[in-house]
Amino acid sequence: MSPIASLILANAAFVGSHFLLSHPLRAGLVARLGEKGFLGVYSLVSFATFGSIVVAFRAAPMLPFGGGSDVAWALASLLTLVALMLLVGSFKGNPALPDTPIDRIAAARADGVFAITRHPMMWSFALWALAHVLVWPSARTLVTAGAMAVLALVGAHLQDRKKERLLGASWRNWEAQTSYWPRPAGFAAVGVPTWLIALVAWLGLTWVHLWLAGIPAGLWRWL
Repeated sequence: MSPIASLILANAAFVGSHFLLSHPLRAGLVARLGEKGFLGVYSLVSFATFGSIVVAFRAAPMLPFGGGSDVAWALASLLTLVALMLLVGSFKGNPALPDTPIDRIAAARADGVFAITRHPMMWSFALWALAHVLVWPSARTLVTAGAMAVLALVGAHLQDRKKERLLGASWRNWEAQTSYWPRPAGFAAVGVPTWLIALVAWLGLTWVHLWLAGIPAGLWRWL
């Protein structure tokens, strides 16, 4: 089997197992194993399948592409900063987080990053994937980044459907206030503290990128 075929299978296993365990198989496994047992199985499968992606990704060739232009790197840098802003903001007041009481979901308001989208965490992953495709659109990057984007965005859609079934009017009220697709006008609702935290995280992560991937990213690419 070719390295790229192995990478495709590894990504398919990671994405497919997430969808299966999060939706059609979840209820039956929780009934048999309990919530903690299910989380143990979920974590084990996630780590194993993600590990297979790492191994297959390293084995796949970086060629034929050798890196993006300065314009591509600048756009990717901006996208990763926005992605971190969405991720940072998603941890505060997110009604989609596990074990959120239904009264908090019913009282949720679409401010901060939720004025942009009700799935800021998922869109942060998708933007991260797009940024990597822009600067290094090799076969292995296209496969892996594409799989992560599918997991994030299709997963967000499936989450809405599941929450509608489980939470009914409370979740539909949240959907009525928010948007699946990002709203550019919503960026005005994001506070300065969220942007500052995201900027600090972005500077740190892009600096570490050189040591993890061997490629300078963000501002460090030009310094």
